[in-house]
Amino acid sequence: MSDTAVPEFFGRFPMQQVNSVSLDDVLREEGAPLSILFLWGRDCPNCDIAKRAMLLARDRFQWPQVRWLHDNVYDDPTMATRFGLHGIPAFFVFRGERKMGRISEWPGTQAFVQAIENQIALAATV
Repeated sequence: MSDTAVPEFFGRFPMQQVNSVSLDDVLREEGAPLSILFLWGRDCPNCDIAKRAMLLARDRFQWPQVRWLHDNVYDDPTMATRFGLHGIPAFFVFRGERKMGRISEWPGTQAFVQAIENQIALAATV
């Protein structure tokens, strides 16, 4: 395991694990108006940077109208292919089954939070 690994992340920042087989069914479920799919990989330094930032400001990444999902694309390459990944981490925002946007790489806490809050505001007007 690398020095930058964040093994406790999913215990401290709960997200529902999905995979290439289950994602569409999960997105069809009633629940939060928006879902964020976090695609990451084990021992990925950039993924660990994002995880650490999210843990440091955990409250800023929690919205009642957002459901977090995640998948390790190293273990599920079909998911990486489906979304045409060229790098991770990658975040996809969905309203129901409809993909609303993508955040590639880690833009930093403020830019990420602003992008999601823009999507929340947009979803509220629809």
